[in-house]
Amino acid sequence: MGRLTEKHNLKGTLVCVEGIDGSGKSTQITLLRDWLKSTGQDVIFTEWNSSELISQTTKLAKKKNMLSPRTFSLLHAVDFADRAKQVIAPALKAGFIVLADRYAYTAFARDVARGVDANWVRKVYDFAYRPDLAIYFDIDPKTAMDRICSNRAPKFYEAGMDLKLSNDPYESYLIFQGRVIKEYQKMVKEFGLVKLNATDSIHSKQIKIRQMLKEVLKEKGIEVN
Repeated sequence: MGRLTEKHNLKGTLVCVEGIDGSGKSTQITLLRDWLKSTGQDVIFTEWNSSELISQTTKLAKKKNMLSPRTFSLLHAVDFADRAKQVIAPALKAGFIVLADRYAYTAFARDVARGVDANWVRKVYDFAYRPDLAIYFDIDPKTAMDRICSNRAPKFYEAGMDLKLSNDPYESYLIFQGRVIKEYQKMVKEFGLVKLNATDSIHSKQIKIRQMLKEVLKEKGIEVN
């Protein structure tokens, strides 16, 4: 697995949050970013599928529902590789705290749930640095779907409609995201992800995350109050 199985020796700190849509991970990492900035820390934020090099191509292909599981996987890998080179690595070398809303583990969960070989996907991402703290927000697919559907219907790929699991997008969502969750749960042990209950209060989760990060930073000689 290359870098993902060994601690990096860079000056900065890498933190990522993982979980299916509706788990509340984005809310938590935004709160974490604002808190860190308020304490005077140098912070860089990056999110999944946001590379200027490839993200628009991916969005266009998704809009046309023309992606096979392997193509889907490769496009996201290119996006990740570009951000790793242009954003993540330079920031870590400069001593920044890098906050990632989704990391390589997202590919390991989603792509494998789509039927892509697990070992192949892991090999594609073997250049990725191991996070200093990787948090997985555990939630059942029904609760996540209820949260999402309070604002919108499930998206085509989000619901796994490309896999033809069901003609009903809501039923397809439950089946597909259930598969994704199983892959995440395997990774808790495989990669040492810290599992948090996504149904706990926003405040209690944020307190736990801040405490964990404080301990990570303390090991690097950084005190945050």
